[in-house]
Amino acid sequence: MEALLDAVRDTGSVGSRLITSGALLVGAVIVAIAGGRLLTIRVQDTHNRYFLRKAVHYLAVVVLLVALAVLWRPFAGRLGLVVGLLAAGLALAMQEVIGAFAGWISILTGGQYRVGDRIQMCDVRGDVLDITPLRTRILESGSAVDPDAWIRGRQYTGRVVSLSNRFVLTTPVYNSSTIIDHLWEELTLPIGYQHDWHLAERIMREEAESISATSQAQQAIAQMRHRYPVSEAEVDPRVFVKATPHCVELSARFVVPVRSARQVRDQVTRRVLDRFTEAGLRVGPTAQEVTIRPPTEPGQPLNIE
Repeated sequence: MEALLDAVRDTGSVGSRLITSGALLVGAVIVAIAGGRLLTIRVQDTHNRYFLRKAVHYLAVVVLLVALAVLWRPFAGRLGLVVGLLAAGLALAMQEVIGAFAGWISILTGGQYRVGDRIQMCDVRGDVLDITPLRTRILESGSAVDPDAWIRGRQYTGRVVSLSNRFVLTTPVYNSSTIIDHLWEELTLPIGYQHDWHLAERIMREEAESISATSQAQQAIAQMRHRYPVSEAEVDPRVFVKATPHCVELSARFVVPVRSARQVRDQVTRRVLDRFTEAGLRVGPTAQEVTIRPPTEPGQPLNIE
């Protein structure tokens, strides 16, 4: 036994270093297993117990590598070279981390968004839950215009998305709530030419005026103009008319709060459709009658009237 201990203590020869390296490896394994179990014996939460054990294992590996480096001294007398190689390797391996940290500094100083804002970044929409030095956590919401959205509307999907902060330096960030906290919404309905589109326009304008958050948006825009040299924005409800070959398209434009856009659109749509039904107005293009007559002679194309 003493001979084994002497061989472990002796680091002058290659054989002795191999024996010492094996002893260090066995000791690190024992410490990692025993330390992980002892530290987590009173931890009830499964996730905390798992991460604590992983931390003990990683710490044991780091200590083992440092001990082996001291034992073998592969770069003795070349400290400058070692430091240079380590710095280059760290810079290459941690470029994502460095970019994420730089993005975090930009978020804090530039004010792109803060916790609670509704943003869109990298095709992810939702409310910001947390901003760490490396990542931004977003409670995802759906979209009415994106065909690949989990939910077809501006409501929570229940999923939490984590994005690297470096994206604020390379991609656009859309913030819907940091300044105005309102959105311009449109409801577009086609009305056939055989119906009274003037009446339909009046109905849509009245319903848009009754539900539009015009005064709140005006106050928010007034505050924004104190900070930024922007022109006056039109927030009054309006109905735009567009003529097409088969119908008249009526688009009611109004302002709604960011987080209740889908509910407001649902309410105004229901009211408009109910009033259209009461007035005898039909939504949809003008119906066309098409008559197909057989050719009078063989080989001639069909006559369509």
